Formats: sequence, structure tokens, C-alpha cells
Amino acid sequence: MADNFIFDLVSPERLLLSEPVIDVVIPASEGEMTVMANHAPTMTAIKPGVVKVHSATGKKQDYVVFGGFADILPTGCTLLAESAIPVQDLRQDELTRRIDIAKAELENVEHHERKSQLEHFIMEMTRLRGAIGQD
Repeated sequence: MADNFIFDLVSPERLLLSEPVIDVVIPASEGEMTVMANHAPTMTAIKPGVVKVHSATGKKQDYVVFGGFADILPTGCTLLAESAIPVQDLRQDELTRRIDIAKAELENVEHHERKSQLEHFIMEMTRLRGAIGQD
């Protein structure tokens, strides 16, 4: 039987989840990452994507996050999201709205680093919209 650890998913608006889990798959900046109990201490940036939570009760929950970072310790994981929402509550028009805002900002940006960040964000959001749109 797998050990449990505490997973906290926090957005600026609210604490979305805080409970014992078996594992969590997070969209780390370097690729998907599975976090389990006794994980080596790690901090990682989070890109837009889906967080897959497997709670200690056996329940599975998915959340869409729009960036942030995760602090992983052997006893727990805290994901501080720029914004997060349960997958079932997400509407396609919300993803389209976020893509449109980023595209509008991209048209006027002059700094190369910010332009690169926006292009990457648009790519991730477009990929996410395609993945979530498959009902």
C-alpha cells in the first residue's frame, strides 16, 4: 500500500484542495511530474495544464492550472497556482478569452523575453484547449 502525503492546491482566490493523497501528477515546466510520498525536496515552475489528484480515499480529481509553482517535500506538496479551477467547471470560452488576451498583448510587446513568454503561454493554452475540449 502506498504512503500518503498532504497535497495543497492554492490559488489567489481560495484554497481549492488540502487533503491526504496517494499521488499527484503536475504539469511542471520541464514536463509532467508524478509526486508521491517521500519525494525528494524539489521546487518547480508550473505551466498551464491539468493537475491529476489521486486522493487517499481513492477519489480522482482533475484541476486546470494556469501557471504557478510547486514546493515538494517528502511529507507533502503545495502547488501555488496563478489561477486554478476544477476541470468540470472550466468553459472553453474561458480558455479562448485567455488566449485572445495574450495574443493582444503579444501584438504590442517589444521586449524579446516577454514576447517569448507570451508565445509559449499561447502554445500551452492552445494545447490545453484541445485536450480539455475532448468531451
